[in-house]
Amino acid sequence: KVLRHRCGDEIAVIDGCGTLYHCRLTSDSPKGAESMILSSEENWGGHPYTLHMAVCPTKNNDRYEWFAEKACEVGVDVITPIIGEHSERRIFKTARLEKILTSAAKQSLKAAVPTVEEPVSVKDFINSHKDSDGVLRLIAYCFEDENIPRRSIKEVLEGFDGSDIIVLIGPEGDFSHSEARLALDAGFIPVHLGASRLRTETAALTAVEAAYFRYM
Repeated sequence: KVLRHRCGDEIAVIDGCGTLYHCRLTSDSPKGAESMILSSEENWGGHPYTLHMAVCPTKNNDRYEWFAEKACEVGVDVITPIIGEHSERRIFKTARLEKILTSAAKQSLKAAVPTVEEPVSVKDFINSHKDSDGVLRLIAYCFEDENIPRRSIKEVLEGFDGSDIIVLIGPEGDFSHSEARLALDAGFIPVHLGASRLRTETAALTAVEAAYFRYM
């Protein structure tokens, strides 16, 4: 109540889709405030690329929520929880994550709140994006394949002329070989995130930051 706005105060309101509205309160009723729009700004706090992170839920749900919050602060558009063959967490509820992302978007001065899609299996996700023309599709895993060496995500991003990106990040037990093979057959490019072995949530955030620095 101490910090409560009053009639006549000017406030900023986001629509969650990228537009910021500068408004003046016309009613400060606790049952429902009303305001008048003074002006608006489209793509407020936006970024010049579209990033879709498909990340396996972590065993500790707090770590996944941490990734989502920080990814939103840096810049991400869609987060899809994917369930892999080696996933320890196979059930994931999105409602809490959506609230976290709304708060993170406001805190980081963004008018667009990232979309959280319903969980889907790794294989179903790959199959649903195998015909995505013009989209850079990447998959990060830990094991080596002599026939298809992994490239640095930094190198791949720098060589990409478009702006639509999908990144697959596996669970604590990594993607299975069959999942990786399916992704490669569908056109995904295998990448690594450096010499360190990263936790799922750290790897996912590193990929987000790689895209951010590529375009900023």
